[in-house]
Amino acid sequence: MKRALLLGTVTLIMGCGGGRARGGGTAAPAPVSATSASAATIDSLWRDSEQAVRHGKWSDAEKSLDRALLEFSPGDPRVARAHFYLGEALFAQNRQLESAREFRKASDETPNDPIAPEALLRLGDVYADLWRRPELDPTYGQTALATYQELLNRYPGSNAAKRGQLRISELNERFATKEYKAALFYFRLKAYDSAILYLKDLVATYPKATVVPEALVKLVQAYKALGYREDVQETCGYIRRFHPRAPQAGEVCPSKPAGA
Repeated sequence: MKRALLLGTVTLIMGCGGGRARGGGTAAPAPVSATSASAATIDSLWRDSEQAVRHGKWSDAEKSLDRALLEFSPGDPRVARAHFYLGEALFAQNRQLESAREFRKASDETPNDPIAPEALLRLGDVYADLWRRPELDPTYGQTALATYQELLNRYPGSNAAKRGQLRISELNERFATKEYKAALFYFRLKAYDSAILYLKDLVATYPKATVVPEALVKLVQAYKALGYREDVQETCGYIRRFHPRAPQAGEVCPSKPAGA
């Protein structure tokens, strides 16, 4: 799945202008020195890099891109794309933190390059990948969320931002799941007050999460265990109005008898 996503992203980027840069731009000329590679050699390195990336030969791509980045002159329009491709190559080899540095370079060093918003999106993906299990420390997940939000703020309306919004929704599902699992932990220990705190925060912070109906039912059960009748009535009213099909809703919040 991860390999398919990487190749799909790279194919999309290449289709949007990943070929060799044309001359005549404002890039500074290559410095003349006894050790500098010729323009033809650099072009050849770039072609090799693109081909390796296109075919998913990540180790070969890394080597070619490292060499190309050393040879590019300052201002070469291919630099940002080279950092992006190198980020993809490192990500595919499960070297996430190294990959993150390359995506950050592609987004920050050339913020007006078309690749910049895509690089921010992939940077968020790297951190999201590092937070694979919701029950673990959410630091990387929070960093991913902040990165996607940065993408929305810096490049609103871009295709990358639209995909970033979807990634935010996916992350919020995982954050909600983490809160719910913590609530269940306290619920099983009969530490109902602590469970209630987690459940209420979950419902308030992630109201669209798929786990919310189950969380509301658990919330009612915790209130009942503590004898909080008013809270039970209020929460049951909310469930009947917005989540009538929640699992066990009919059991924990039975309809009032006729004439009651």
